[in-house]
Order: sequence, then C-alpha cells, then structure tokens
Amino acid sequence: MKCSYCNRNAVYFQRHSGKHLCRKHFIENFFRRIRRNIRKFRMIERDERIAIAMSGGKDSVVLAHVLSELYGNRKDIELVAISVDEGIENYRAPTLKIAEKICRDLDISHHVVRFEREIGASLDEMVRRGGKKPCTYCGVFRKYLLNRKARELSATKLATGHNLDDEAQTILLNFLQSDIERLARLVPSKIQKGLVVRIKPLREIYEREIVAYAVLNNLSVSFEECPYSQTPVRAAVRDFLYEFEKKYPGRKFSVMRSFEAILPCLRDRYPQIDLNECRICGEPTPREICQACELRVELNLS
Repeated sequence: MKCSYCNRNAVYFQRHSGKHLCRKHFIENFFRRIRRNIRKFRMIERDERIAIAMSGGKDSVVLAHVLSELYGNRKDIELVAISVDEGIENYRAPTLKIAEKICRDLDISHHVVRFEREIGASLDEMVRRGGKKPCTYCGVFRKYLLNRKARELSATKLATGHNLDDEAQTILLNFLQSDIERLARLVPSKIQKGLVVRIKPLREIYEREIVAYAVLNNLSVSFEECPYSQTPVRAAVRDFLYEFEKKYPGRKFSVMRSFEAILPCLRDRYPQIDLNECRICGEPTPREICQACELRVELNLS
C-alpha cells in the first residue's frame, strides 16, 4: 500500500483519517499534532525546565525522545527526567535500566526516587500490610514523590506520557463514577504554590501511534504491564472504548473534544481551590493532612 501523500510504501494506516502514511509523513503528522497540543494549552514556553516522568515504558520513552527532538537544541529549555522506583519485584528494575539508557542517549540528567527510601516501604510491602488496592498506594505516592522531586529540581513543568487512550478512559471513567469534580481538575486552571504544573504533550496521540513511533525509531522501550495494573472498572472502560473506536474510528477524539467543550462550565462549577501545606510534611494539599501522610499513618510508616 502506498502513502496517501507520496509514492513511498506506507508503514501505518491512520484509521481515524482513513490515510496510509509512509515513515516520513507519519512522523510529520505525529509531531504536528503534538506541537498543536502544546501550543493550545501553552504547555511549554520560554525559559522552562521540564521534568519528564520517566518510567521506561513506551509512553515515557517516546515523550522524552519527542521533547528532546523539539527542544533539545533550545538554550532556554532544559529537560530532566525523574523515575520512581515503587519496589515491584521482577518489574521495575528492568524498566529503570531502559530509563537510564534513554536518558544517557539523549543527554538528559536522570534522577531516581524510591518508595522504600522516601516513604518507608516498597509497594509490594504496602500491599501485604495494607487493606487498600495497590493502585491507591502507587497513585498517591508516585504523584507525591514526582511533585516533590520536580520542585527540588526547580522544574517549571512536570511532563507525563499520558496518551489519547489514557485520557479518553479517564474522562469516561469519571463520568461513569460521577466524579465530576475530579474531571474538572484534569486540566489545571492556575498555578498553585508548591504544586508543579503537569503537562501531557501526548494527550492527542493514540497509544498504537506511540508504539509505531517507538518501533520506527528503534527506541528501547518496555511493553510489560505493571502486575498491579488490571483494575476491573478501568479495564471494562478500556475494552469498551477499544471496540467502539474499532467500529467508529475517531471516537476517542470525540470524547476528548466533548470534555474540552464543557471544561469552562466544569471550572465554573468546581473552581480550583487554594492549597494548604500539609501539617505533617508541608506538601500542598486541599486538606489539613495530605493523602500521602494519611496512608503512611495507616501503614504505620510515619
């Protein structure tokens, strides 16, 4: 099959547009959409220090590669990477090696923070000791450590590798669970003291396009899924969206556009409240004690 734009052989079929793309035009389209998304939300401007949440998985590796391509030669933009070692046996160690290699290849300084050292126990140990789901502990402590380390590194933004599939799942999941306030916080409306602004440059890129980009550029990535990642509700939403997208290409974009259309209304209904300093650790929180410290007390780690 030939490329829809030239006479080269196509390497990718873009189902939502109905176009076949050669390597050159696939990468051009890939970067054009990322640039447009960055501009739309003013994710990266002048004189920025961007911390990349680097797990070693496909999304974070492609994110680092893309940001290096876009900003690696800019004197006013600096990239650093932060990896979180949750302490998951037979899973995290290999991905950290990939993260180290990618950062070395891209000449990005790499910083690792570990649950066991910073929180007092590995995720595996938390799961054995506590009564909550693994993703609860992981989600809270990962965000906590990423924000704290990014702030220590004087980062102005924290970039994560969330893609279109991730965002569409989260939007629909929050609707189904009637968690509209959380939905309103998906795109921060203002800078808050102590909280490094999160950006998602890949939020309009399909997961399968990220895989294609990694393969076309021979990037070292891990395709292993976290052994704790299969939560029943999100998996059901993921499978529904997959089948719906397969039958009606472009519907994940429709979910995203619908969310963006109602975002101003959501922000009016749920204005972003000012944050306090946690009474225990001093990290930003809307409450008196942050969720990370509450979980540490619950796990007897304080």
